[in-house]
Amino acid sequence: MAWTKERLEAIAGTRLGSAKLIVVSNREPYIHRNLPGGEVECIRPAGGLTTALDPVMRACGGVWVAHGSGNADRRTADSRGHIGVPPGDPSYLLRRVWLTPEDEAGYYYGFSNGSLWPLCHQVYCRPSFSPDHWEAYKRVNEQFAAAVLQEAGKGPAVVFVQDYHFALLPKLLKAARPDLVVAHFWHIPWPNPETFRVCPWASEILQGMLGNDLLSFHTQYHCNNFLETVDRTLECRLDREHFGVTSGGRHCRVRPFPISVDPELAETYLGDDWEQRAAGLRQRHGLGDLPVLVGVDRVDYTKGIPERLAAVNRLLVRHPEWKGRFHFLQAGAPSRTDLPEYRDLNIRVAELTETINREHGTPDWKPVVFLNEHFGLEDITLLYRMAAGCVVSCLHDGMNLVAKEFVTSRPDEGGALVLSRFTGAASELTDAVLVNPFDVDELADALLTALTMSPDEQRRRMRRMRKQVADHNIYRWAGMLLSEAAKLVDEPLDELEPEISPEPDIKTESEIEEIDSQEVNGMIASATALSLIHLMGAS
Repeated sequence: MAWTKERLEAIAGTRLGSAKLIVVSNREPYIHRNLPGGEVECIRPAGGLTTALDPVMRACGGVWVAHGSGNADRRTADSRGHIGVPPGDPSYLLRRVWLTPEDEAGYYYGFSNGSLWPLCHQVYCRPSFSPDHWEAYKRVNEQFAAAVLQEAGKGPAVVFVQDYHFALLPKLLKAARPDLVVAHFWHIPWPNPETFRVCPWASEILQGMLGNDLLSFHTQYHCNNFLETVDRTLECRLDREHFGVTSGGRHCRVRPFPISVDPELAETYLGDDWEQRAAGLRQRHGLGDLPVLVGVDRVDYTKGIPERLAAVNRLLVRHPEWKGRFHFLQAGAPSRTDLPEYRDLNIRVAELTETINREHGTPDWKPVVFLNEHFGLEDITLLYRMAAGCVVSCLHDGMNLVAKEFVTSRPDEGGALVLSRFTGAASELTDAVLVNPFDVDELADALLTALTMSPDEQRRRMRRMRKQVADHNIYRWAGMLLSEAAKLVDEPLDELEPEISPEPDIKTESEIEEIDSQEVNGMIASATALSLIHLMGAS
């Protein structure tokens, strides 16, 4: 039976019973921003995590707890940070957590993305370890724990924690509410033990993660790496046969659940006018009617953008007959530009683009078009649909949903996917043109293969990849994972789900200030209590 939204709804209703579903992530699925003139717009971030989980929450309902990062988020939420989403037709509740600029800098830019991100992605970028950033990371995990416990109330709940921003959260939740079922999906790779143990707080991070009832990664390889890391770092009992860890009287199951996408979203985002919009995009960027290879990424050093630009240059050096016959378009959204590594990377990509265009281009033709801006999901899907091929040259990636999004955007069964072997997606999308992104000649050859692949070969490959993604879609991922977590739910108590209220009126800044003080004081008190519980448990 195919996995659909309706099937997931039935599974969630049956397996979770009256247990409330609470999803926790750093990024929120809907962001409100101020516009000139006092109006407010709602945008959907294009990140893989929020794009993947929003259909799940629409199907299952519940509460999504996330950092309220939009400059109009407070104006559109109620006094507890609540707002019903999606706008206009709310099916679940978004609970926004407010962070100070100092905590956001230390927890997000500092420890999450200056320490854990480079530590887990083995791409030869040295992580930094600041005690101040670690303290901020702990504070924010405690603040989110207070918010989750508030949303859980006294009834049964399944808390679904997302990613590396909340390694400490599971243990904090279990310390306060041992009856909660806590599942955690780690979206990025897990490195080998020798790499992870350089972190000064490796033991605390592992102990926090072992507070989970269920901990999941994209691949079995990352599960194995995690278990080996635990074995070499902590005193605990490993069950290698059943992939679990017993520590502090609690058992944590470790399982692979490769994430995916909703295969039906592409059709929604494309619309009936996609060809006219594609023509407009071609005219706007001087693409003419030439074949276009696309890359769609945040500008991040794990994505291999300089490597793919080097491959474009190599292709033109080795095959000058291809000059003037194609374009490479890189859609690169600026990301984490508060960190020097990311600012430098944006500059480097722009300089590489300029160099390649100067050396190989003509007044009428630029081989590389670098669009250093944020794109909506409609525009990204349009790029996929009009492309002769999509290039995913990540140096290291847990899964990579760009590859799967490209496949779902091609109902015509056209286009070629060039895919790094160092992504989780490479083990599923075996009909892609698989490459080592560090090998510039191999990557250049793959670009040429994408440009010259026959329509029949494209159809054969794309048909198989589309079936793989359709069969193993986001609803299957969520259904299998929630079914596993639901096995751990105790006999549920009767408790009503919170009513999802309509979107509240947009408030003024003075109204915001009036309603914030009690909320903030309560959150600080809850976080302090949780911190004391955590310390007492540790002693």
